[in-house]
Amino acid sequence: MSQFVDITLSPAEYSNDATTKRLIARKLSVKSEEIFATRLRRRSIDARKGNVKFVLRYEVWLEQPVEEAVPPVFEGQQVANADPVHIIGAGPAGLFAALELIRLGKKPIVIERGKAVRERRRDLATLNKEGIVNPESNYCFGEGGAGTFSDGKLYTRSTKRGDVRRVLDLLVQFGATEEILIDAHPHIGTNKLPKIIEAMRDEIIACGGEVRFDCKLTDLKVVEGKMHSICLNGGEWERAEHLILATGHSARDIFTLLHRRGIEIHAKPFALGVRIEHPQEIIDKIQYSCPTGRPEGLPAASYGLVQQVQDRGVYSFCMCPGGIICPAATAEGELVVNGWSPSMRNTGFANSGMVVELQLQDIPGTQQDPLAAMAYQAAIEQRAFVAGGGRQVAPAQRMADFINGSLSSSLPDCSYLPGITSVDLAEVLPERITKRLRGGLQAFGQKMKGYLTNEAVLVGVESRTSSSVSIPRDSETLMHPQVRGLYPCGEGAGYAGGIMSAALDGERCARATVAVE
Repeated sequence: MSQFVDITLSPAEYSNDATTKRLIARKLSVKSEEIFATRLRRRSIDARKGNVKFVLRYEVWLEQPVEEAVPPVFEGQQVANADPVHIIGAGPAGLFAALELIRLGKKPIVIERGKAVRERRRDLATLNKEGIVNPESNYCFGEGGAGTFSDGKLYTRSTKRGDVRRVLDLLVQFGATEEILIDAHPHIGTNKLPKIIEAMRDEIIACGGEVRFDCKLTDLKVVEGKMHSICLNGGEWERAEHLILATGHSARDIFTLLHRRGIEIHAKPFALGVRIEHPQEIIDKIQYSCPTGRPEGLPAASYGLVQQVQDRGVYSFCMCPGGIICPAATAEGELVVNGWSPSMRNTGFANSGMVVELQLQDIPGTQQDPLAAMAYQAAIEQRAFVAGGGRQVAPAQRMADFINGSLSSSLPDCSYLPGITSVDLAEVLPERITKRLRGGLQAFGQKMKGYLTNEAVLVGVESRTSSSVSIPRDSETLMHPQVRGLYPCGEGAGYAGGIMSAALDGERCARATVAVE
């Protein structure tokens, strides 16, 4: 029989196993030698008031523990001849939907417009080095979706979406480190995610499912209010009576297709801003209250900031300690930035989206046109592309210069590989965004002394924080209210916001396809 113990340790204490065991024993009022085994179950860092501590939860056994059984993934499961369910998109929603369908005895057919992970790397290299966008293979499209090459953060604020631990356990079985089961904010790292994604794909295929790359949904047919068939690559039609639509937030052609076919969609609020980058040392000094930088044994520091400015939220988004800013455009003539971190978080830079929420009343035409928010988003991205001068060079400005409305005479080193050029970002961003962003940054400078500095650079634009379109679905059946057999799913449909919530929603939609029978 085990019991749980919560303790708080300094970094020095945490690195000493004997000290840790002694403190656990003291908590339990036993001797250290009476402890048979311990296992760390939860870990977070509390850096408030300049006193950095590890906050830990251990499971402790005073007698020999029962070995935990690790369930096989899908040993012996075979669905090659089972009823098919088509899935559009091989991101986390699509992949976890496919795995859940296999568990339920259905055959998943995953349709992915982009390339497999290894082939996708070449297109990303071309994008970074030459500024050339492949509209079907980029940071957003391809095996694993946007999360594969943009960080792999595995936490969600929602506790109502499903079994988070089950998703993490599956990732561990496919090759992720067990650290993700422990950390309060688990993270895999872009350098490690591709092998995990490949292992998931191999398992789907081994069990009799299909994964088709370079395969794009170009049309669909609905007969008498039911899904009937889909057209792929503008060619042959294929029968598809159950369709999980898990395309991600950047599949603008799919939103346009649904609207053209008279399938109800809605304009959706999103957030817009920039990606801000500091030297990691600055963030470490602020967060750990240590003038010499990061104390030994501690990870690169992160932050989360939020402020109301003129009735709109200004907040940090997808913070990447020890990270890199990357180009996330999905078409020529637009410029979008995102961020990611390698598993070691050791690049020397800290970046975060810094965005302002937009409500539908802030965006012209959304009452009449469900694609108006998408068009507004695209127009800002095109403006950023022109301001940067082309080839994915990004418009940028030092932080204090942006607040003061001054063009930066020089720019600091930046992790963004296509390069940055000095631009007055007020000429790129809408006025309502610029004013609120300036107010938010000034407030953040008060909350984090040293954050507001001209050593930080703002890189534009961060616009793909979420989908600009939502696709309605019934809360019980998860089907579109107009189309039986069509399951809007994940981030692109407006039901998720990151890897974990997308994976959980994919599982829910997979179960919904079985529930109707």
